[in-house]
Amino acid sequence: MTLIDTHAHLDFSKFDADRPAVIERARAAGVMAIVNVGTDLESSRRAVSLAEEYGAVYAAVGMHPHDAKKVDGATLAGLRDLAQRPKVVAVGEIGLDYYRNLSPRDAQWRAFQAQLAWAARLGKPVIVHDRDAHEDIIRALSKWAEGLESSTLAGRLGVLHTFSGDLEMAREAIDLGFYISISGPVTYRNAGRLLQVVRALPLDRLLVETDCPFLAPEPHRGKRNEPAYTRLVAERIAELKDISFGEMAQATTANARRLFELANTELEEELD
Repeated sequence: MTLIDTHAHLDFSKFDADRPAVIERARAAGVMAIVNVGTDLESSRRAVSLAEEYGAVYAAVGMHPHDAKKVDGATLAGLRDLAQRPKVVAVGEIGLDYYRNLSPRDAQWRAFQAQLAWAARLGKPVIVHDRDAHEDIIRALSKWAEGLESSTLAGRLGVLHTFSGDLEMAREAIDLGFYISISGPVTYRNAGRLLQVVRALPLDRLLVETDCPFLAPEPHRGKRNEPAYTRLVAERIAELKDISFGEMAQATTANARRLFELANTELEEELD
C-alpha cells in the first residue's frame, strides 16, 4: 500500500545531516511521494530545489502567516515565479495564526488575500495554515471560492492542513471544495474533538501528513518527525474509521493525487 505525505518541511535544518536517509526510510515505509511546503521565499526556493533533486518530492511555495510582516512586492513576485516551476503543485503554506501572532493580524490578512489571488490566477490549489483563526479562515476561503466556481480548481481548491477546527468547520470547508489533512496529534491521548472529526469525515476528502519535523505521532512524540511516520497517522485514522489500512491508504493517495494533480508524473507507474 502506498501513501503520500501531503505536508513536510524537509528543507529545514533538522534534516541537514541525514536528508537522503530520511527520504529512503519514507519509501521503505510505503510513502511514495512527499509534498515539501515552503514557509517564506528562501524556504520555498529550497523546497523547489529538493523537488528538482528527488523524484519522490514535490513542492509548494508560499509565505507563512508568521512571516507575513515581511511580505512586499518583490517577495510576492519571487514566489509567483517559483510557483510556475514544473514540480510546484500548490501555493502554501499560507493562512492565519492568531495563537502566536508573530505578525500583526492585518499583515497576515493582506498576505493571505494576496496569495489566494495569485493562486487562483495560476490555477494552483492552496495549503492553508489555521491556528485559532477558524472564523476568519472560513470567511476568507468562502469569499475566494465564490469566484472559482467555473475554474479548473473547482472541487480541489486546497487543503486545511493539520486540521484543528471542529466538525462544523470541516464540513464548511469540504462544501467549499477543500480537503482536510490530519497529522500526528490524532495519535495523542489528548486528541479530544479531533477524534470525532476524523470519524465523521468523508473518506474522499481526507489527506494524511506529518508536518515534519513537528508533531511526531506516538510513539515518537517529542522527537523529530519524518515522512516515514505518515504510516502511523494513517493506521490510527483507519482504526478510528473502522476500515482497513489498505482502504485508508488507497483513498488518501487517490485524494492527494487528485488535489495536487500528481497523475502523469514520473511517479505514475509506482503509484499505480
